[in-house]
Amino acid sequence: MSLLRRRGGSDDGRPIPDHPYRDTALVYAAMAVVLVILAAATGGDLLRATAAAVIFFALATGWSWWRFRVRIKAREAAAAAGSGSASLGNGRINGNGRGGTA
Repeated sequence: MSLLRRRGGSDDGRPIPDHPYRDTALVYAAMAVVLVILAAATGGDLLRATAAAVIFFALATGWSWWRFRVRIKAREAAAAAGSGSASLGNGRINGNGRGGTA
């Protein structure tokens, strides 16, 4: 799928995990820890490695959370357009765009 077709916040149909924000933060936190461990193992500057890990974590997590938010909003808009209301399932949207309870 080309980059031009994906722009504009359209939903691409990929499933959204049950806990997208938590899962993303955990994955990027683990990657940041690995970066610091690799720096320590190779004799690198731990202060610079920690600063890079914190910056990496903040930017990567922020980007992913923003993209999940766009995808969830697109699903909610599609559900509202398709059914005439913004609710799914039992009348509640739990934040992951799939309806049901949290």
